[in-house]
Amino acid sequence: MSHPALSAPFALRFAVLILSSATALAPALTVPAAAQYVVYDPSNYAQNLLQAARALQQIQNQITSLQNQTQMLLNQARNLASLPFSALQQLQQSVQRTQQLLNQAQRIAYDVQTVDRAFQTTYGNAALTASDQQLVAQAKERWQNTVAGLQDAMRVQAGVVGNIDTNRTQMSALVGQSQGATGALQATQAGNQLLALQAQQLTDLTALLAANGRAQALTEAERAAAADQGREQRRRFLAPGTGYQPGNARMFNN
Repeated sequence: MSHPALSAPFALRFAVLILSSATALAPALTVPAAAQYVVYDPSNYAQNLLQAARALQQIQNQITSLQNQTQMLLNQARNLASLPFSALQQLQQSVQRTQQLLNQAQRIAYDVQTVDRAFQTTYGNAALTASDQQLVAQAKERWQNTVAGLQDAMRVQAGVVGNIDTNRTQMSALVGQSQGATGALQATQAGNQLLALQAQQLTDLTALLAANGRAQALTEAERAAAADQGREQRRRFLAPGTGYQPGNARMFNN
């Protein structure tokens, strides 16, 4: 079906109208050149999230490393901490008391030259030319030496017994310090002091053995010298010309 042809004036007015409308709508349809669009990229977002997680993990690893280093330094400080307790002075005082008792030995002291000189004179063989009074005096001197040795031994025994209470106190304190030690150094120092306590006890035991041995040696030496002197006195008593005449003894007026 054909349409009637448009007249020329009408066509001209329609073209002007279309052009005017297009001009009026031009500002609204035109996009500025500087406009920006936000585009969401899933792969780029996932990669950024993974990088952030890795960075957070590195930070946590560094924090853990710093905590471990701090703990290591604290452990080293505890291991290097010195023991705030010392029993050395008390142990030395106990040893000094025992040593003083040994140094106070009467008559024949703990000295090699003194012992040799005593056994050459007082405990030697009875001299044939010595008088009876000299023999009696030597016997008395030996008896006094024996009594002094026994007294010295008992004094040392008393001193060692007196140290027992001090040793018990120190041992209890040292064991407590060892069990409560905060580090290796404190435990080692407590152990060393316990060894020092044992050494002090061994010192007391040595002194006790020395004092008892000295007393026993003096007793045996006196006995041996008395036997030798007795033989000499018997020889003199039975020697010809002494005026001794054997006879019958009468007892109980029989």
